[in-house]
Parts: sequence; structure tokens; C-alpha cells
Amino acid sequence: MGTVYYTAVSLDGFIAAPGHDLAWLLALDSDPAGPLGFEGFLPRVGAVVMGANTYQWVLAHDTGPWPYQAPTWVLTHRTFPVRPDGDVRCTAAPVPEVHAQAAAAAGERDVWLVGGGELVGQFHDAGLLDEVILSVAPVTLGAGAALLPRRIDLELLEVARNRDFACTRHRVRR
Repeated sequence: MGTVYYTAVSLDGFIAAPGHDLAWLLALDSDPAGPLGFEGFLPRVGAVVMGANTYQWVLAHDTGPWPYQAPTWVLTHRTFPVRPDGDVRCTAAPVPEVHAQAAAAAGERDVWLVGGGELVGQFHDAGLLDEVILSVAPVTLGAGAALLPRRIDLELLEVARNRDFACTRHRVRR
């Protein structure tokens, strides 16, 4: 079991364009069953943690049933509607407390940090980030939400191509 940041990123280091826009990402081609793809990753996930902006984007772009089968913690000081078709828990608790709850729920599986970068940075600062898996998109955005707005040293474990994306898997160096 580990805590994993699995995300897509532009060549210039952004996970979302200004306004939390993900249109650039949705226009690219990847194989969910391909190397380091979503279908191979999802069975590893026993709990999900995301920030308020990510949750807000998911709510605003509702395309059907709640996409996560695992319990989901949303770190926020805001009030949001909770999806009736998912196990969503909005909380302002400190990161170590949320991580302990998510890890207990995940059991032998991973805690997936969906985003954003500042949230992931807080997990790293608390010594709770283990792995980073990136799908690097062949696009530059020039501005937006940073992948990780602080220094984190990583060890490269795996490199693969998944259609339009260069995919990498890293271990966090302690």
C-alpha cells in the first residue's frame, strides 16, 4: 500500500490550464489499457483524496455516474454538494488525519491523490507521498495549475509510451 499521485501533465508542468480547464487533455489520445494506463492503475486504488478545485471540476463536468468506486475525501473549507452515487467525504481536517482515514479504508491498496499539486505537496511535506505516475502530454499551456509547486526529489522507475503520452513512474526519495 502506498500513496500515489497519478496524473497527466503538460510539457511545461501544468495539470490544468487557467480556470482549471482540462479541454487540452481530453483532446489527446491514450489507451486506458496501455502502458501505465488508467485501467491498470485503477484496481490498485482503495481510497481517493482530492482538492476542492478538482472536486468542483468533477461536479461541473458531470458525465454520468460517480467515476470512483473507492471512498473519496475532498479536502476543502468550502461547502459542496455530495454526490449521492459515491462515497464522498468533504473535510477540512489536517492532511495526516485524512491520510490515516484514507489508508485505513484502502487496506492493502493505494491511496490515490487525484489533485491538485498543492494538495499533493502537502502530503509530501508530511512525509506521506510514496509514488508519482505521470502521463506527459505533447502540449504546452503557458500557465495554469502547477504539477507540484515545490521541490520533490524522485527516482525514475519506469518509462513507457501510451499513444500521445510519455508516461513515467517515480518513487519519492526520502
